Amino acid sequence: MKIIVGHTNIDLDCIGSMVLARYLHPEHTPVMSRLIHPAARNVINLYRYHLGYTPSEELKGQSIESAVIVDTRSASRVKEYFEQAAGEPGEIIIYDHHSADTCDFTGATIYQGNYGSNTTMLCLKVIEQNISVSERDATIALTGIYADTGNFTHDNVTRDDFTAASYLLEHGADIKLTNNFLKSLREEYQLSLFHEIMNTLVWQDINGHQIVFSYYAMERQNAGLAAVVEEIFNIENPDAMFGVFHFDKPPCTLIIARSRKNVIDLTDILRPFGGGGHTKAASALVKQGEGKDVFRSLLEYLTAHLEDAVTARDIMSPDVITVQQDWPLVEASRFFEDHDISGAPVMKSSGELGGMLTLRDIMTGRKNGKMSSPVKAYMRTKLITCEPDTTAREIENLMFINGIGHLPVVEDGRLAGIITRTDMLKFLQHS
Repeated sequence: MKIIVGHTNIDLDCIGSMVLARYLHPEHTPVMSRLIHPAARNVINLYRYHLGYTPSEELKGQSIESAVIVDTRSASRVKEYFEQAAGEPGEIIIYDHHSADTCDFTGATIYQGNYGSNTTMLCLKVIEQNISVSERDATIALTGIYADTGNFTHDNVTRDDFTAASYLLEHGADIKLTNNFLKSLREEYQLSLFHEIMNTLVWQDINGHQIVFSYYAMERQNAGLAAVVEEIFNIENPDAMFGVFHFDKPPCTLIIARSRKNVIDLTDILRPFGGGGHTKAASALVKQGEGKDVFRSLLEYLTAHLEDAVTARDIMSPDVITVQQDWPLVEASRFFEDHDISGAPVMKSSGELGGMLTLRDIMTGRKNGKMSSPVKAYMRTKLITCEPDTTAREIENLMFINGIGHLPVVEDGRLAGIITRTDMLKFLQHS
């Protein structure tokens, strides 16, 4: 028997990968996990007969000649298939975009790469072999790409993800169906849990990072908790979120985490708790200890190991170009042009910071025919500044709320540097 399998608790990206794997390995039979992620249930229900999956229970006693594994390379995540079969598969082929993970299968052929979605990798293979896919399969695959790339907003999105999506749209993928399948909170209990957790969130500053936590005890585990955490994370917009859920039956604790920063690497943070996943989306299931003890351990680990947040000192330009308040506007205008700048701090003769002058202020003076007036007559004296230890998150808020493109950094009353829109954009591109 030749089979195609994905990880247990099969999700949308896994389904998309399996659908396209059938085109690359048409002699293989797709096998369905006993556990289905809530986000994937609607797709599987509506396309049940089209997908034609064999239940994993039917592998009992079967000899597996060849196995194609998608979206994982971990034996523990596919054991439900092979523990029922008669012996190990004769051949194993893996398509997995989790390149940093360790492969548990000796001698396996592995296809990997840096893609936002695992489905993308399979789609590129289909494109290479000039294979046409059906409209239904194109829709299912496109849904998988959208789901795993966060609608093309995650940091790991690549040009290849767009190439794959374009190919699938050309082959009839229905974007309306895709949007319908991506609705996260479908179950009534998810909506109820969402509101309960929202009312009990705890915010904490850890080494300059704004982290939000939730702790919730339940009788037993319900599917779809990750979707609830994801929704809260997107609404609250913290630097990172950790949802900790303790279950009585069986006793265990689930940590679901989301991050916006590269410095908050969730794979590293959750590794001591037996977790895994992506840098900015990961989870861990802790089978030992009380839930509140796990929560405390997580908090202690973050406090001890989380790197300090980036501050103004890391972002600012220390060599500040300034103008003098007694200069005529026309001289300041030429100075701006010579240095190709759009604004600069204005210094008093005493060396103190007196204000800010921008091109807009100079344009006002030119419109009024006052280019011979001193800079101090048109500079802005109500200064918005920050200190060297101000965090990047606070800086971004200051610049956004006040609509400014130049933020002087002041230390002990003296000008220490400046943060411009260009400085902030460079930081955001690499954060």
